Amino acid sequence: MGETQLLVERRDDRVVATLNRPAVRNAIDQATIDALHVLCAELEAIPRTLILTGAGGVFASGADIAQLRERRADDARRGINAQAFIRVAELPMPVIAALDGYALGGGAELAYAADIRIATPALKIGNPEPGLGIIAAAGASWRLREIVGEARAAELLLTGRTIGAAEAHEIGLVSELHPADELLPAAHAIADRIGRNDRAATIATKRVMRAPRAAHPAVDLDEQAVLFESPEKMRRMTEFLERKQK
Repeated sequence: MGETQLLVERRDDRVVATLNRPAVRNAIDQATIDALHVLCAELEAIPRTLILTGAGGVFASGADIAQLRERRADDARRGINAQAFIRVAELPMPVIAALDGYALGGGAELAYAADIRIATPALKIGNPEPGLGIIAAAGASWRLREIVGEARAAELLLTGRTIGAAEAHEIGLVSELHPADELLPAAHAIADRIGRNDRAATIATKRVMRAPRAAHPAVDLDEQAVLFESPEKMRRMTEFLERKQK
């Protein structure tokens, strides 16, 4: 390949994965998708928080158009990018997307698969797929409306309009804005905060958040029943009560 499409830094409680095709603004090609699947397999087996970011001041400019142009109906039905992004979204521990520069097309859809999105003021995010004769079929059509609401998602997807960081923050697409040199430290600060919580409770929280509306409240109560019996719950609550008494 001549390059490593996904640079992976592993720590005890988190993994930082950097999209790394700066010559093509980190366009997501088949090798990147393959690397994401390998990483997801690792994080499914050993759950840790995942921080996704991009090299060279860009998250991802989209799918690799040269490869996309050659794909046909059978490729579309395979959901090459969609299946990888579903796997990212369904990882047991939280996924944080740290976005700088372009997050377009497939890059935006990968960002939508994250649980938490933060960005720099240089962010440009959107789904221009209809201008290329296709749709945003790797998650935007359902994830974006869940994030920003149906009306805003419809306007963005039907026009293919790219928005900047201020508007993305205003509509709740990203939760925080940071200067470029503070973006990754801010992502690590979020991961630190997550890491101070009980890991089992974090996994359970993400699981119930991803459950369909019809599954509530039963799914919440089932998860809570397991946690109510956990030694970690007892330890943490005992420590809380002891601190309160001092």
